[in-house]
Amino acid sequence: MKKYFLEIAVIFLLVVSAFGISWKAKDNPETQQQALKNIVADSLYNNYILNIYHEAHLDSAGLNESVFEKAITGFYNMKYSGLLHDKSILTIADFDQESCKKRLYIIDLNEKELLLNTWVAHGLNSGGDKPTNFSNLINSNQSSIGFYLTGEIYFGKHGRSLKLDGMDQGFNNNARERAIVVHGADYVCQQSINQLGRLGRSQGCPAVAKNLANKVIDAISDKTVLFINNSEQNYTSSFLNETLAANMALNHEAVFAAQFN
Repeated sequence: MKKYFLEIAVIFLLVVSAFGISWKAKDNPETQQQALKNIVADSLYNNYILNIYHEAHLDSAGLNESVFEKAITGFYNMKYSGLLHDKSILTIADFDQESCKKRLYIIDLNEKELLLNTWVAHGLNSGGDKPTNFSNLINSNQSSIGFYLTGEIYFGKHGRSLKLDGMDQGFNNNARERAIVVHGADYVCQQSINQLGRLGRSQGCPAVAKNLANKVIDAISDKTVLFINNSEQNYTSSFLNETLAANMALNHEAVFAAQFN
């Protein structure tokens, strides 16, 4: 599979060179050629996303492809910005789905592997089984959508927990002030679903099952990306630049592949 992406990169260069020679734009040919490069890179990037999506079996785990595309685009934009450490971990809490579904996905992008797929709670005032209301306001007791960067591990009232920094201004940048963290909770379990028809709810934190809290925290700690999604919201982010993400992802894949060939 690593050789596949190197071959794709070679094809990309050949296609761009061929079009560069035959391109006969009268005005600003450099701009036209860059546009062509972007189109080819975008096509390769889409193939790259689909490859990870299917190899990690995210389709059978219930994650929508478009949600994964948003999340991985944010990952590579944050990586380009120098915000991430060495871990290739991407975590998605898909709040398009009901709480009774296992809608938290922890993915190793380098290994193209779904490390964990489990329950995650949403905020008390965000809705019942399926959240519909989101807020960045202090004391709102609602979840906040967008991209987060994982911070420090600490011990609080919920035991070992993981701080989060909201990276999207106006959507989740008050996460620190609101004490929005990853922590374990007794109400995130099958028993709650059986009794309530849904998970219990938090004060806005993406809470996980108590017996899985340490596993989740260990997997996603140390400056990795958490993306909380709800597709029905009017959400915008500076981290959704697909052109930048495509270049970063393809360069990363080529370097990663070369190390193992």
